Amino acid sequence: MTDTLTPLHALVRQQADRLETAGVALGHGTATPFDEAAWLVLWQLGLPLNTDLDDPAHAAPTPEQLQQVDQLVTRRIQTRQPAAYLTREAWLQGVAFYVDERAIIPRSLIAETLADGSIDAFLHPETCHVLDLCTGNGSLAVLAALAWPDVVVEAADISPDALAVAVINVEKHGLQQRIRLLQSDGLANCPGPYDLILCNPPYVNAGSMAELPPEFRAEPDLALAGGEDGMDFIRPLLAAAPARLSERGVLVLEIGHEREHFEAAFPHLNPLWLETSAGGDQVLLLTREALLEQAA
Repeated sequence: MTDTLTPLHALVRQQADRLETAGVALGHGTATPFDEAAWLVLWQLGLPLNTDLDDPAHAAPTPEQLQQVDQLVTRRIQTRQPAAYLTREAWLQGVAFYVDERAIIPRSLIAETLADGSIDAFLHPETCHVLDLCTGNGSLAVLAALAWPDVVVEAADISPDALAVAVINVEKHGLQQRIRLLQSDGLANCPGPYDLILCNPPYVNAGSMAELPPEFRAEPDLALAGGEDGMDFIRPLLAAAPARLSERGVLVLEIGHEREHFEAAFPHLNPLWLETSAGGDQVLLLTREALLEQAA
């Protein structure tokens, strides 16, 4: 019952009810109104996100703090800005990243493959050069550098605004000596050769773009819109990738819910589909050999 909750837990529950009633769209790091409320409340109170809401040792929020929390949640509801843009912070695989409206909020499923080592078996032992294409705020580049301490990472994006955010995250994690940022339209300014290319490109098809809720429209269209079938970026990428990959190099590509369109565009490709928390049809792996066969 509500009267058994700690003041902190009760506050989160109250704000979660407000978010649910308002019908905010989620998907930028949380999946439920309660988790979204916990994120906003804990951030506003300066408490860690892993705070135990039921710990009675936490002091009850002051009237001033209650007002600040209420104002923050009101902003979330009225502006439909994702929580990450309000807090200027997003988390991916337990790692904190700075983010603002200049870059897409990091949530790539490729991060899971870096954390669980599921692509390691496909990398040759001398792997040393990695490209994170469409890097956005630089999160996958940072996670790759953390996962493989011996590799050098190049992180590329067409948007100078996104790269300005990536600079912040590279410096935040002290990786200036191992991550090089490049402005590039696709692979144009990425000479390689790369042992691994990671790419979470714009892949949302035109129909889905038209139906996106305001929270997603708050992100740069450039990072989302993939053309009529979502494949506008991916077609030239797959054509150019073999020339940028080392002999045993591989490409790991995220396509979201666009598998049907992907298979229609590339009917002769037989990628390896990687399991993630979203299922086994959103992230795929292609070897250089498979890409050359497709080109032939």
